[in-house]
This record gives sequence, structure tokens and C-alpha cells, in this order.
Amino acid sequence: MKNNSVTPDEKQIDRRIIKNKLAKGVFFLGTLFGIIVLAALLIRIFTQGIAYLDFGFLSNFASRRPEDAGIRAAILGTIWIMSITIPVSLILGVSTSIYLEEYAPRNKFTRFIELNLANLAGVPSVVFGLLGLTVFVRLLEMGRSILAGGFTMSLLILPVIVVASKEAIRAIPQEQYDAAYAMGATKWQIIRTVVLPAATPGILTGAILSLSRGVGETASLLMIGAMTFIAYTPASVLDGFTVLPIQIFSWASRPQAEFQAVAAAGSIVLLVILIVMNTLAIIIRNNYSKRY
Repeated sequence: MKNNSVTPDEKQIDRRIIKNKLAKGVFFLGTLFGIIVLAALLIRIFTQGIAYLDFGFLSNFASRRPEDAGIRAAILGTIWIMSITIPVSLILGVSTSIYLEEYAPRNKFTRFIELNLANLAGVPSVVFGLLGLTVFVRLLEMGRSILAGGFTMSLLILPVIVVASKEAIRAIPQEQYDAAYAMGATKWQIIRTVVLPAATPGILTGAILSLSRGVGETASLLMIGAMTFIAYTPASVLDGFTVLPIQIFSWASRPQAEFQAVAAAGSIVLLVILIVMNTLAIIIRNNYSKRY
């Protein structure tokens, strides 16, 4: 007579299969919801703003009339801010991660620093804006300038770059260190020729995420006095400035429907800049991944 009883092990396997299918369904629905929301947002932005997107919009300054409004000052201000933020944050972030991973002693103080760096990555941007206002604008007397804005933005994204760079350096196998030491390399030679090239893909991944956040940031720059209306081109790092997110926010906050469409056109420009930045960084990261 055939035994059709189910063993406890088979029941446990069936429960695991059901849980796996439920988890897969939940994750799929979450992903689908995010894609639908993103698609709806992009469709709304493009249908509203594509009519205002022309050469005049890119070359004109801000105006009180929506048909004459342009985004030239905001684009140039964003480029100025990023030209300071990118080198400052990368140099300080990578240098800090190298020191913490390769030189700093493993003690309670080092662990305290690492814990605080991880916590700083989640601090609201307005707090960094207050810090930039106190230190750069008032204490160092930089005023409400591009230089103060670039340094404030560097503080904002620095913790993310440090954490990502530390994890990328920590992921390098010990065998690569041992092989370099066996060939007589010094500590700095190992860092320069082994550690940095191998960790570059991970470092760039963190930089991409943090710089994307920085390009779309408004609160920290508003705190240090970034302007919402500028009718001139910044000529130096000590000039006043505005950036794309602040200009878009200024237009979107107006009740006129025309300015809502102008804000949508500015959002398209911001998306294009983000895509170009991320594409270049991904290409560089992939080239290093293939080489090392």
C-alpha cells in the first residue's frame, strides 16, 4: 500500500517555497510601483515643459515673464558649484578613507570617528547649510558666494564618499598587499599602484550617488543665501549665484500655470545634466573595472 503522508521536512520545504513566492511578489510590486511613479513623473514633466525648451530658454536669464524666462544663470551657477565641490569632496573623501583604512590605529577613537562619519551621511542637508552659514559665510567672511556654496556642498556629500571609499578599499584582497610587499614595495607605492586603481570603481560609485544628490540639493544652499533671481553671469568664485534646483523651485512656487511649465522645462535640463554626469562616471568606472 502506497504511503501518501508528507514528512515534516517536506512541509518545511513547501512553506519556504510559499514564503519565497510571496517575497518575490512583494519585491516585484514594489519595483513596479517605483517604475510607474517614475514614468508618470517623466511624462508629466516632458508634456508640460518640452514646449518651453529651446535655445532661448538655455541662453536667457530669469525673467518675470514666463515666455522670456531662461535658465542660463542657473546652469552656470551649477557648473561653478560643482567645479568646487567635485575636487574638494573627492580629494578630502578619498584621503580620509585611505588614512582610516591604511594608517590609522584600530582603537576606540578610530571606531568613534567611523561611527560618526556613517551617521553624518544621514544628517538633513539643512544642518550642513547652517554649518556652512556659520563657518564659511560669517566666520571666514566668504559671503554668500560660489566659494561658500561649493564648500558647503562638499561638506554635505563628503560623508557618503568617505564611507563608500572605505568599503571599496576594505574589499581589496589581502593577497594583493602580500604580493606587493613581497616585491619590495613601500606602503605608499602599494596605495598608489594597487589600492587606488582597484578601489576606483567602488569610489566612483559612491561619488556618483553623492554628486547626484548634490546637484539636486536646495536646502543647504538656500541657508547660505543662494539667490532665486540672477540676471548676470558669475565671473568669479566670490560672486553671488543660483543653481538649477533653486531656480526650478522659484518657478514652481508661483501660481501661474506658465511658470509651472517653465519649471518643468528646467527639470528636463536638470535631468539631462544628471544623466550626462552619471554616464561619464559610469564609463570611467567600467574602464577601471575591466583594467583591474
